[in-house]
Amino acid sequence: MTGSAYFMSTASSVTETHTLVVEVDNEPGVLARVVGLFSGRGYNIESLTVSETQHAEHVSRITVVTTGTRNIIDQIKAQLERLVPVHKVVDLTETGRALERELMLIKVRGKGDDRSEALRIAEAFRARVIDATVESFVFEITGKGEKLDQFVELMRPIGLVEVSRTGIAAIARGPNPL
Repeated sequence: MTGSAYFMSTASSVTETHTLVVEVDNEPGVLARVVGLFSGRGYNIESLTVSETQHAEHVSRITVVTTGTRNIIDQIKAQLERLVPVHKVVDLTETGRALERELMLIKVRGKGDDRSEALRIAEAFRARVIDATVESFVFEITGKGEKLDQFVELMRPIGLVEVSRTGIAAIARGPNPL
C-alpha cells in the first residue's frame, strides 16, 4: 500500500443508521427542541417515538433512529447532550446489545380465497386480528421493521387498504439501565 491519500479508506463517508435514546425532562417544548436540532442542521429522522417513562420524576424517553456518517452521528450526540433538558444520550447501536421492535396496524380488504390467504399469512407472521368485518380485517403485528415490511408486501396483492406504524421502541439487553 502506498502513502497516497487516494488509497486511504473512505470509512468516514459511509452512511450508518443509529438508534439513539435521549432521556429528557417531560415538559412543554422539549420534543420541539430535539426535533428542531435535527431539522435545523439538516439531519434526517427515520423513526421517532416518545413517551414518559418515569412518571414520578417527569422524565420522558425519546428514541430516534437517524442516519449519517460517523462524524455526523457524533455531532448529533454531542449537540443533543448540550440541550438543557437532556439527562442522557445513549447510542444503542454502539452497544451492539439492543432490542428493537415496532408495532403496526394494517387493514386488509378481502373476500373468499383472499380472506383465507390473509388469515393464513397473518398466522405465519403471528399477527393478531383486532377487528374483522365481512369485507376486511385489521391486524396487529410487532417485530423488526424488516418483518413488518415483508408482511405489508404479502398483503398488498390481497387487498392492502391502510397501514399505521409506530416508531421503533428500543432497549438494551441485560440487567443494567441506560
